[in-house]
Amino acid sequence: MRVYVPLTLPGLAEAYRTGVLGDGPFLAYAVTPALREWYLSDDVEELEYAALGRAALASLRLLAADAAAPRRRVVVAVDVSDDAASADPDRGLDPAALGEVRVAGAVRLTEAAAVHVDAADAEADVTAAADALPAADGGDDDAQFTVDGAEDHELLWYATQEIPHLLG
Repeated sequence: MRVYVPLTLPGLAEAYRTGVLGDGPFLAYAVTPALREWYLSDDVEELEYAALGRAALASLRLLAADAAAPRRRVVVAVDVSDDAASADPDRGLDPAALGEVRVAGAVRLTEAAAVHVDAADAEADVTAAADALPAADGGDDDAQFTVDGAEDHELLWYATQEIPHLLG
């Protein structure tokens, strides 16, 4: 099963330093039954892209909680065994938890398939979105529009060998 792990650049640096993406259990996103139902598609690529988008939003939440982190969303794609990740059936249809899974065990960064990161030109919109997130969560439509603006930026794909370059 492909899972998408939300991080920040400091989180990616820590994973690179330790070689461990997560010790488990940790939060990730994947194509779950609830995500399939919500997205209304059987196209695997579209569903994977939706799971990546959910992880990008979770990365934005991490940025909102860490003012010192560079304002670029980071998502690591990694394949784990099907029994290593599970969705909480009690939260399955909660809009805030769509695609959410818990990865039970440790995952080494060397097992990652790719890293997805915002381009530098997305930083202003990602900064505004992270700042607007609390108001958007409170129902402010203008703030939600700002948060949605970060989604206008496609995350760039990087091979895992490029992580040192990303960390500069």
